Amino acid sequence: MFRKIFRKYSTKSTMAKQYDTNTTSDELVNDFGSDIKGKTLLVTGVTPGGLGAAYAEFVSKGQPGLIILASRNLEKLKTVAEKIAGVSPNVKTRALQLDLGSFAKVREAANTVNSWADVPNIDVVVNNAGLMGTDYFLTEDGFESQFGTNHLGHFLFTNLIMNKILASKAPRVVNITSDGHRLNPIRWFDYNFDEGKTYNKWHGYGQSKTANMLFSLSLAEKLGKRGLQSFSVHPGTVEGTNLGIYCNWDVDYPALMAADKALGNPQGWDTSFNFKPQQRGVAPYIFASFAPNIKEHNGKYILESRIGDPYTDTIKPWATSPIEADRLWKLSEKLVGQEFSY
Repeated sequence: MFRKIFRKYSTKSTMAKQYDTNTTSDELVNDFGSDIKGKTLLVTGVTPGGLGAAYAEFVSKGQPGLIILASRNLEKLKTVAEKIAGVSPNVKTRALQLDLGSFAKVREAANTVNSWADVPNIDVVVNNAGLMGTDYFLTEDGFESQFGTNHLGHFLFTNLIMNKILASKAPRVVNITSDGHRLNPIRWFDYNFDEGKTYNKWHGYGQSKTANMLFSLSLAEKLGKRGLQSFSVHPGTVEGTNLGIYCNWDVDYPALMAADKALGNPQGWDTSFNFKPQQRGVAPYIFASFAPNIKEHNGKYILESRIGDPYTDTIKPWATSPIEADRLWKLSEKLVGQEFSY
């Protein structure tokens, strides 16, 4: 019965053209060109060779009005901006220094964005920045690095610039997650892993990716009535990124398999990653940012340029529960020291 209900409301009933794991970024930019043209976009975690930079480069072909490139390192942003200029010389870019590991610096960046009188609204925010598989360390504010950077920093930044987002006629917030959310729910009473004593880097990663999904769910619930759409996106395992820079795969891949096996996840028996090119890996970002007629799926998880199916895809119930989402919103407000009531 429930399977039939899900199918009834799947994208197959609302979209004329279907996309899948083989869909490319260029194909979507071509299909969604009218939805991209003239838009103002903001992308976090932009570094040369990374998925945030690739997203900005691919989408620039659709002639958005402005792409705001956010990163800790302004020098690296120059490289990305130059590449975009080479691909799409008429598209404007702007650099924003954003360090998600510091609430003070997040507030500085948000104040900067809010001070830009010539940027009255932001149509699409893509919260792409993230850490994966780090050894245990704390952010400037005392939170486990993956939870602090991947979730809390984005939670604070997005809410601080929300007035500019809601000024858009069709605002969207895209939170980049992973099927790695399968590795852990939110650790409500031990999110800091007992100051490292209970730390497992894959449990930390899983917690942060679960948080990304729950954040989109809360945004959709709280602000959907004001026109905001929010989706979480799993890009897959993509070639050429620096996401695994903190990992020694000779050690960390067996540890990842062990974490999955302990939970009974099928990935525990995968002996290698199945990489895809950036053309396909970034496509779900573009789908979530611009696909028309997916409003009825507000808050949902996207992969392979389609809405995820909880019956066949890796989508854990702890990452789709409205109760868990509300609990995380309240915990996040407490941890960042500010309430956001909508």
